[in-house]
Amino acid sequence: MNSTSSPYRVIAVCTGNICRSPMAEHMLRAALEREGLDDLVMVDSAGTTGYEAGRPIDPRAARRLAITQLTTDFHVAREWDHGWFRDRDLILALDIDHYAWLSQAAPDRESLEKIRMLRSFDPAMTGRDLLDQGIEDPWYGGHADFDAVWHQIHTAMPGLVDHIRAAVASNARLARQAH
Repeated sequence: MNSTSSPYRVIAVCTGNICRSPMAEHMLRAALEREGLDDLVMVDSAGTTGYEAGRPIDPRAARRLAITQLTTDFHVAREWDHGWFRDRDLILALDIDHYAWLSQAAPDRESLEKIRMLRSFDPAMTGRDLLDQGIEDPWYGGHADFDAVWHQIHTAMPGLVDHIRAAVASNARLARQAH
């Protein structure tokens, strides 16, 4: 449980942390800033593998984000740390493989309950199978594939921000009740 002094922590997870998850990270950070929640929420990203660790965001992902004035100059890919199950409040899987990997690695029920498919926050995905909620890896494709990823993440943002806003408010209520 968070207190009012500790931020609500969200992490987006894909394979290498150079395409999908940093796009989600930067898009969510910007959406939270527009809603005035940026001081209450910390957003980051990671990959399920260390293949790309230390590398910058894919230039095609950076180009797509730059269209909406989001800069990614300081992104450095990193591999998931199992301690983050404890430290994060919401873990966003970008595809079914990431969801399965995170679910199998989760050390306990509490950690497992933190894992959600990012697109589960898109109203068009309500009731859809987890397989349908995945965002395919654009790495092997071209600019159109990165545009598709941007649109899939974008449609989930309002629902995701609403979820985070409610969680932050609930945590603040619980912290006040504890005092």
